[in-house]
Amino acid sequence: MEAASSVTRSFVATSTPPRVSITSPIASNSAWCSTPANMFPLYASSTNFFSILPTPHPNPRNCALYLTRCSTRQDTTDKNSTVGPSSDSNFNSKPQDSAAPASNESLPSAAAAAASSSSRGLVFDLGPSNSWDSAQIGSPVVKRFLSDDEERWYMWYHGASNENSASDSIGLAVSSNGVHWERGSGPVRSGGDVGLVMNCGKDWWAFDTMSIRPSDVVIMSSNRVRGSSAVYWLYYTGYSSEKVAFLDDSLELYLENPERAGAENGGIGKIFKSLPGLAIGQDGRHWARIEGEHHTGALFDVGLENEWDSMYIASPQVVFHGNGDLRMYYHSFDVENGQFAIGIARSRDGIRWVKLGKIMGGGISGSFDESGVVKACVVKNRRDGKYVMAYEGVDGNGRRSIGLAVSPDGLKEWRRFQDEAVLMPAEDDGWDNKGVGSPCLVQMDGDGDGGEWRLYYRGIGQGGRTGIGMAVCEGSDTRRFRKWTGFHL
Repeated sequence: MEAASSVTRSFVATSTPPRVSITSPIASNSAWCSTPANMFPLYASSTNFFSILPTPHPNPRNCALYLTRCSTRQDTTDKNSTVGPSSDSNFNSKPQDSAAPASNESLPSAAAAAASSSSRGLVFDLGPSNSWDSAQIGSPVVKRFLSDDEERWYMWYHGASNENSASDSIGLAVSSNGVHWERGSGPVRSGGDVGLVMNCGKDWWAFDTMSIRPSDVVIMSSNRVRGSSAVYWLYYTGYSSEKVAFLDDSLELYLENPERAGAENGGIGKIFKSLPGLAIGQDGRHWARIEGEHHTGALFDVGLENEWDSMYIASPQVVFHGNGDLRMYYHSFDVENGQFAIGIARSRDGIRWVKLGKIMGGGISGSFDESGVVKACVVKNRRDGKYVMAYEGVDGNGRRSIGLAVSPDGLKEWRRFQDEAVLMPAEDDGWDNKGVGSPCLVQMDGDGDGGEWRLYYRGIGQGGRTGIGMAVCEGSDTRRFRKWTGFHL
């Protein structure tokens, strides 16, 4: 078997990108345990984010991947294509005032109203009517970066506009505290900008032409690649217009892909094929798609007809376990068991993946997750070294809540914390009273007890209105999170 090859698609939010191909450094003929040949060591970056960012005016060809030859695919160039990142990016300068985004309109924050009972936990609402994220938001991927004198938060999320509510794009918001967020109403234009950062693919053969949603952002560095000390790796779910045939009417109550709040945005029972994708960038704003081994450009395909993940692949969240060891957690619908389930794949280079199978299915009868589990977010606990998984559980009526599980090694022996959810939809008229999900765990600084955990999530309310919320737990007791109500001095 020949060594795996991949293709990058350089990308700016408003362009149709050209492509060049790269060669993956993974070993050519081996099972997981063999030693790869000529592989660059990739390292997850430290929390001192500002010390590892590339210098201004980075060369996109000097990332931790070789850009070696032109693609042989037809129709892969476009006269309107542009290549990022922007030449005026300066990541070592002091961040801009959150009240004055670079070129986008400053939009009001939802956090100011979070103390009221109806908006408890809400930190990020829909954009205004003319913005790219005015109809739907969700899939928060939140990262916290520290330097000696400041704290910086990035949140990638998906959004859809009122003009095209059935097609999701990816955007970026920033914050100095993880609560009050600066956002943009349109595409990013420069390295300090916020707003829309990635649109759907434009190539007819691609897997991501209908919608894209972020799943994780991993910051990698390589001390053997000159000119690039850190690179963002964006793993995302791409949806195409290819429908998946499914005839079991009893499951139409909650089965759709992608999930859309509100009947006007898709409807239960509509299942579109989705696959995992990868894009890389040097500023979190300008991206180059990486084409995987699948003919659509995805990293890998669904399983065979009788396998548990034969319907679709969604929410590929990646954990850097160590040098040459990355784990991807993703979900699908197990047709044989009639449940959503989470599986795992493993990689040496983050591009070529080997599936290891299903690791977690539905809970006990009558539980909040009896119909299955989706959208895993796995974090290695700094306190005890164990792996903590936050996930979205689906009950027998399709209602969504958030649960936690733990594993000693992140591979097997996943054990639920408890039979109850750690975060449930609000009661009465709360903004998230119809469902909570898409969890993103962030472990804060702390002493020996592990410190505080934050849990970002998507909430669904009346009429299918969506928002992004935050809940917290104090210390090591993660059995239940409380929705954020403000800073307590």
